[in-house]
Amino acid sequence: MKLKQLLLVVAVSAISAIGSVWIYNKVSRKQSSAFIQTANGNVPANYAGFFDNATGAGEPIDFTKAANTAVPAVVHIKTKIPAKKISNQLPRNRGGMEDLFEQFFGPGSGFGPQIQPEQRASGSGVIISDDGYIITNNHVVSDGGNGVADEITVTMNNKKVYKARVIGKDPSSDIAVLKIDGTGFPFLLYGNSDNVKLGQWVLAIGYPLTLETTVTAGIVSAKGRNIGINGRQSATPIESFIQTDAAVNQGNSGGALISTDGQLIGINSAIYAPTGTYAGYSFAIPVNLVKKIVNDLIKYGDVKRPYLGIQVAEDKIDAGDGAHIGTVAKDGAAAGIGLKPGDIITKINEAPINSWTELQATISSYNAGEKISITYKRDGVEKTTSATLSSKTGTYEQLASSGSSQKLGADLETLDKKTAMQYELEGGVLVKKIKAGGPFSKTRMQDGFVITSVNGTDIANIEELNRAINSLKGETIQLEGIYPGYDGIYRYPLNLDNMP
Repeated sequence: MKLKQLLLVVAVSAISAIGSVWIYNKVSRKQSSAFIQTANGNVPANYAGFFDNATGAGEPIDFTKAANTAVPAVVHIKTKIPAKKISNQLPRNRGGMEDLFEQFFGPGSGFGPQIQPEQRASGSGVIISDDGYIITNNHVVSDGGNGVADEITVTMNNKKVYKARVIGKDPSSDIAVLKIDGTGFPFLLYGNSDNVKLGQWVLAIGYPLTLETTVTAGIVSAKGRNIGINGRQSATPIESFIQTDAAVNQGNSGGALISTDGQLIGINSAIYAPTGTYAGYSFAIPVNLVKKIVNDLIKYGDVKRPYLGIQVAEDKIDAGDGAHIGTVAKDGAAAGIGLKPGDIITKINEAPINSWTELQATISSYNAGEKISITYKRDGVEKTTSATLSSKTGTYEQLASSGSSQKLGADLETLDKKTAMQYELEGGVLVKKIKAGGPFSKTRMQDGFVITSVNGTDIANIEELNRAINSLKGETIQLEGIYPGYDGIYRYPLNLDNMP
């Protein structure tokens, strides 16, 4: 009897367990199905759908072919700038004790010429042709001003060393082109940076720190980034970086960012480095912009910049719904097709435009004279038109003059052509009257000074000065120029932190 009871208990327990599992599975499936489906059983329109298209998603990606293809075409660039004297002269009509000191010690602060010691630097570069054309960053080969380093050498991955010469440079985009003599060099093929996707794998190749060829991997973290770094070397900076988390350090500048199929999709240019070393983010110039710059530098020696003739609405510069127009040049391409302040450009030739940064980079990838399709919104209504890009910026002189004068605390005007020719200048900005209490009044600058460069970047007119000041807000800059009738170049530091 006890045996029968025991068997009965076991049977009931087994049936209960099986029933519980069956009921749980039924309920669980219904709840799961209800979570990802609508009432009619269809997947919601906003469902990400990753798992529906994830065939092979878990398969490992092989970087070896891409790395082995690119490494021979990425070179180590070394520069040398010999020691030289630097003057920081002031006008010679002051009289008094300063003139007496200068008779003994020479002009300049410190009563004599300052000596800049010999400088050596290094970076990376990418060979783009079998006859030795090389892309790198402008800041890699710069002498710290408008010129280039006195000596530039290129070391190949196989340790062969070549003397290089600069074919052309573009501080606005931070691109320079070098040339070494020879043929049969390994080179990389251009990819298409417009096709780069968030989350895709990329490789960064270069010569960081004191190391030899180094390959690091990461993903594309963002596109169209503007970090304000090119404003340090240009009054007209262009930035629309590809952001990645591939490890990049000093020395990687000018090196290659490649896709997993070994194609060049960017030139590594900058890092986000509050500590001076890699902190998780690196930035590359997209190759579609690079191609246009490089082709112009090789063909003309400089960049034939295309212009639409608009300026950004300052309070909308970071908007994510398009490029907001703040000002239209009265004689620019945009004015000719009826674009107005307040319009929002959303597409160029069907390429989406989400920000002013993306518009700048997209326009800069075309040539002056090319016709483009423009999609824009006005009062919420989408419109499409076309424009032929101009080789001139257009005229914003009145606005620029007013803006610069107010910010700098001085009456300014573009130097007239006759005076510019007399002093063999390409142009400049005349400081007519310095106002009390303004930023200029806190320097040793005097009325009549002609500004010819900001942080080593040439300034030909008020518009360029205005752009330079806007791009460098929050920094201390160096103004350089002349006093007509006096010898020498004069330099004044200007602190922008206190500017309105």
